[in-house]
Amino acid sequence: MGHRAAGSPGFWGRGVGPGVLFGGLTSVVSVAVIGRAWAACDVGSGSAANSVTLLFLAPLVWVAAGIPCGTLYGALARRGRGTALTAGVLLALSFTWLLVTWLGMPDDYPAPYCPGNVPPWWPVFLPG
Repeated sequence: MGHRAAGSPGFWGRGVGPGVLFGGLTSVVSVAVIGRAWAACDVGSGSAANSVTLLFLAPLVWVAAGIPCGTLYGALARRGRGTALTAGVLLALSFTWLLVTWLGMPDDYPAPYCPGNVPPWWPVFLPG
């Protein structure tokens, strides 16, 4: 077993801050884009009901994204801070895309305003 210097953060301690940061950013961006997609495609029963749903979803996304991002950062921090930050950003972007395409564009919802359940503002180069 390796010993670490007194006062230096261990595996779990290294990733807490970046996990909170990446999880929070993922949560805010995901909820904002999902809300915008729902509004564009007229999903749900109204903006108030959708807002309550998204408000409930935000902390769940924060935790669900923060734990893997923090763990990944903690695992890669020994290789270099740049490597760990790059991996965290890539994981956060991937998780955001997954959430937006999974929750923001429901396939089983009739799409009177969005052909193929994809909002008109969605970038063509990203699968939706």
